[in-house]
Amino acid sequence: MPSLSIAEIAERFPDFRVALVVAEDLRIGAARSAALAAEIAAAEEACRKRWGGTELSAIPGVAAWRAAYKGFGIKRTSYRSSVERLIKRVLAGGALPEVNALVDLYNAASLASELCLGCDDLDATEGDLAFRFSRPDDTFIDMGAEADEDPNDPPKVGEVVYADARHVLCRRWNWRQDARSAVSAKTRRVALTAQSNGAGDVEVAAARVVRLIERECGGRCRIVVADRARPIVAF
Repeated sequence: MPSLSIAEIAERFPDFRVALVVAEDLRIGAARSAALAAEIAAAEEACRKRWGGTELSAIPGVAAWRAAYKGFGIKRTSYRSSVERLIKRVLAGGALPEVNALVDLYNAASLASELCLGCDDLDATEGDLAFRFSRPDDTFIDMGAEADEDPNDPPKVGEVVYADARHVLCRRWNWRQDARSAVSAKTRRVALTAQSNGAGDVEVAAARVVRLIERECGGRCRIVVADRARPIVAF
């Protein structure tokens, strides 16, 4: 049985908690349903009402991840956590990106919970999963690279990454995902993480994601939670 581990980083980042949602037998629509579109619009409006006019650094979920990033050497806001990027986009008047039903629903859950959520095609991963420090032989293919850029962008020394047994799935903890395990309409199984670093409730976020997945994509879901007291969990 595969496992998820945070053991390598738990001592330095004792407040880190992650809920892993494993969903199988999925049917992922290429577009949002009307119900999901309405829920996403409501999450965007709630974010603007709650945080409009507030400095990003004063939002607890953003501040917690800025502190975590600083803890492994990221001092510039040119590298923002996934949830900070979503909040910043919405507060600037933009909408959450439209990718597919699964990606769209977990982005909405991320915005509502102010937690970092990420998702990988489980059939494109290998072996155990771990949040750990980078290694010299780590590889990463940047899914956000421009057409004229080299997508090969291995992590820096000491960087916190999310990885499987073969390669890095996400650089800078939750900054950007690897292209090789991206979720598409063909995906049938996923490993989705809801991550907190001292602010926010990963169990509540995971339960919300499960409700949305079951409604929008069908399938079967289960949740496990890793934290400092239980740093390795089987899934």
